[in-house]
Amino acid sequence: MTKKILFIVLLASIQLMYSAAAQDSKQPVQFGFSATKLTDTSATLTVQAVAAKGTRIFTAVKKNSDDVFVSALQLDSSASVKTSVKEEGVAGAVALPGSTDKGTAYDSVTFQYTLGIKAGATAVKGSFNWLGIKGEEFPSGEEKINVAITDPSAAATNAADASAASENTEGSMWSIFLLCLATGLLAVITPCVFPLIPVTVSFFLKRSKTRIEGLKNAVWYSLSIILIYTIPTLLLTLIFGDKILYTISTHPVSNIFFFVVFVVFAISFFGAFELALPNSWANKADQKAGKGGLLGIFFMALTLVIVSFSCTGPIVGTLLGQTSMQGVGLAPIIGMMGFGVGLAIPFSLFAFFPSMLQSLPKSGGWLNTIKVSFGFIELALALKFLSNVDLSYHLGILNRDVFLVLWIVVFFLLGIYLLGKLKFAHDSDLPFVSVPRLFFAMASFSFAVYMVPGLWGAPLKALSGFIPPSTTQEFNLNDLQYKIGNAAGVSPSAGPQAEAPKKYTNKLHVPFGLTAYFDLEEGMAAAKILKKPVMLDFTGHTCPNCRKMEEQVWKDPAVLSRIKQNFVLVSLYVDETEELPINEQYTDKNGVKIETVGGKNLDYEIKTFGFNAQPLYMFLDLNGKPLSDVKYGYDPSVAGFIKHLDAVKAAFDAANK
Repeated sequence: MTKKILFIVLLASIQLMYSAAAQDSKQPVQFGFSATKLTDTSATLTVQAVAAKGTRIFTAVKKNSDDVFVSALQLDSSASVKTSVKEEGVAGAVALPGSTDKGTAYDSVTFQYTLGIKAGATAVKGSFNWLGIKGEEFPSGEEKINVAITDPSAAATNAADASAASENTEGSMWSIFLLCLATGLLAVITPCVFPLIPVTVSFFLKRSKTRIEGLKNAVWYSLSIILIYTIPTLLLTLIFGDKILYTISTHPVSNIFFFVVFVVFAISFFGAFELALPNSWANKADQKAGKGGLLGIFFMALTLVIVSFSCTGPIVGTLLGQTSMQGVGLAPIIGMMGFGVGLAIPFSLFAFFPSMLQSLPKSGGWLNTIKVSFGFIELALALKFLSNVDLSYHLGILNRDVFLVLWIVVFFLLGIYLLGKLKFAHDSDLPFVSVPRLFFAMASFSFAVYMVPGLWGAPLKALSGFIPPSTTQEFNLNDLQYKIGNAAGVSPSAGPQAEAPKKYTNKLHVPFGLTAYFDLEEGMAAAKILKKPVMLDFTGHTCPNCRKMEEQVWKDPAVLSRIKQNFVLVSLYVDETEELPINEQYTDKNGVKIETVGGKNLDYEIKTFGFNAQPLYMFLDLNGKPLSDVKYGYDPSVAGFIKHLDAVKAAFDAANK
């Protein structure tokens, strides 16, 4: 007994000396804990220990009751060890001081305990008292355990959610492809493309020696069109990275350029002048096309692209801008491929079925009507680009109500034009209104009338991705419900109160009476005071899907009450132009200087979550660790978002009991 007491005194002395010497040194053993539910009253606790070089950790299995040189698990009253511990690792014998006995130690080891738990327990709490050996020293320590018990069925649900998120991304790619395909088909009926279809198809069929050769030439011509639209986008992405088109599409300077270009295109479509690429380009391409062969056919396709630029250029620019905002490097490539396929299909289709050429309507004034109609649409899109600039620089000029007034006027004038009451110099006489023109005019007037209630704050959910956010509205009746009383029955908390948001609140806002922090560090500090998980909202001024999620999902009372009551909302704008203080500026891993708030937020999103799309909703615990691996992006399902909010809140509660 005396010998045992001496051992304990000696061990305690050594431990105290080691602790004093190692206060400033690196932790000699790194630990990881996890718990998995087996039944309602049992679970498995796994302790993973990795020792630093030269250090070994003692076993947790006692050979007899007098063993001192062992690591030990201590649990609170909610759990107890049911069976002996299992150890996995390469064990080695070490000599014990003052004794002929030898202990067992590991370089790294996994201890696995089967526990008895109380019914309904959601976490395992306690401590792991470890003992190691390094030369003649005996480092030791106590690691606190507070780990949520993972339910395998819940893990399967998370895996299913992750799979669903992946499917949503794939579905998004298909949606982009189909949208651009439809737009390409629409571009076929523009005055620059439509008249070329019968001429081109007839040329292939008459020039070729056999019908099979003519069909092959037509197919290659169509493939060439697809390649011409796809390859430049692909090269830009490969050379400058998958962020290049996203950066271009969201940068204020780019949006100013797009605004000017689209206004110029609109004026051209109205007939003020003819806008086209230099004739020398088309002439050189046409000369090479005359050489024949597959290369010649490729240059024929290039000639078509150049000649039709005045009609297709604005469409391509719009598609590139919208698809690039998806944040996925593949999106603009898929989009341009879809547009090329849509534009190319008719050339192959009519080559395979030449008799269908007879059913095509003759070129005439209706083509000019389409071109002028596109002019009105281009003018509306130009205002969208200008709105992006206004939001990025916080100018407050093109607010939501001003924007809506301009769009109402544009589409009202389009309706008048389609009825023949507004006429341009190059328009043909309109002796009567055809049925198609009447229906298109009705659609344009209806769209204009639909936007009128938005002047007083109507949500206009169908347009939430295109018009400025409701927070820019000067007079908004809809917002009164969030300013008078508490929306969704949410009452102020009687618990600890965090400081109100301070950073960037003079420029950045969130809708529906929500309180949001716009700086991660400030938001994390508030979360620790309130003991609530953080809801990270990666968003942007130029993000249409972010506005859709806010209007279609966040606004739902069940969602809104959960965000207000259960989370600390941190909205990180990835395109905010405000410059960071000098001491906060830095250079990222690629050597790029991060100087703006938006640049810092985007870098954090990519570096931490491997994602650069918006919206992205991630949820953090009080240590800044993700509560779920699901990268929750744009999904207009209210039920799906509620399910995800409840799941991450449950995970947070389980880990903090």
